[in-house]
Order: sequence, then C-alpha cells, then structure tokens
Amino acid sequence: MAPKELNFITGNKNKLAEVQVILSSTPVKLQSQSIDLPELQGTIEEISNDKARRAAEVVQGPVLVEDTCLCFNAFDELPGPYVKWFLKALGVQQFHRLLAGFDDKSAQAVCTFAYCEGPGHEPIIFQGRTDGKIVAARGPTDFGWDACFEYEGQTYAEMAKEQKNKISHRGRALAKLTEWLKHEV
Repeated sequence: MAPKELNFITGNKNKLAEVQVILSSTPVKLQSQSIDLPELQGTIEEISNDKARRAAEVVQGPVLVEDTCLCFNAFDELPGPYVKWFLKALGVQQFHRLLAGFDDKSAQAVCTFAYCEGPGHEPIIFQGRTDGKIVAARGPTDFGWDACFEYEGQTYAEMAKEQKNKISHRGRALAKLTEWLKHEV
C-alpha cells in the first residue's frame, strides 16, 4: 500500500518542481529531502533500486528516488546513468560535441523512479523513455541537458513546461507512478 506522505529524495529544485506539478493530481503529499547517497555503478535499474533501498534506510520510511539518464544510440546507450558527470565536465554548450564524429545523433531520455516502502522492502520501478536527438544548445540552459535534447523539432528547454511534462521521460515515468498510486492509496 502506498503512503499518504512520500519523501522524494532530491536536492534539485527544478526536478522537485516538475514532480510536484505532475503528481499534484494524486492523493499523496510530496515532501522533499536532500540526502547525499553513494551511487552504485551499474544498470539504470540497479542504480535506482540501490538508491531507493539506501534512502529508505536513512529516512526509516517510504521514499521515492529518481535517476535520469541520457542514452546515445551511437554510444550503445552511454553516457546513460553517468550523464551528469559528462555534462558537468563539458557544460551544456559543449555537450553536443560528444557526437561530432557520428552521423547518428539519436538519443533516448530515460527516467526511472523507484519507490521503497521502507527498510527491508523491495523497491518498485516506474520508468519512462522518450526518443529524440542531441543538438547544439537551444533555449534556457538552467536545467541539465534540456537545451540539448530535441523532441519533434524543439528542445525540452524551448518547450512550455506543461508540454514538456506530457511527453518527457519524467512525465511518462510519473504517469506510471500516478496510476499505481491511484490504485494503492
């Protein structure tokens, strides 16, 4: 059974705002906590499961964690869960240059939420994916790689937030979580 209050583990205010808007139609009250957790190296799902288990231990209660990936098809899905380190090293203005030597600029944005009821419980995964391509930065550059990920002619950064929330990897993952919450609460 899902909780009426949920600890969303994030220190990212932009991510928190997006999640709050998308989950506003659910009966769950979202609280936010910033906890510095070590990140396992592995697949998207392994990282999300481990992060949820660790956070549930720290909080001693129900948690929701999120992991966002950007998978370049030319790189066999890398940088994947390590995208934040690539972005931090290169900056959003240079990020697209990773694919300069490749004809294939296609990518997949992947968002994985993991809910864990508490210590000792197995996390439940909710994942959303959006196909797009990597382009030179367009639009505001204040939210990760949004300015470099293009979906149907617009980068995430160029889209109105409401439009982005409907088609984004995060919106798709949260739609699955929302359905689950409606049946569990």
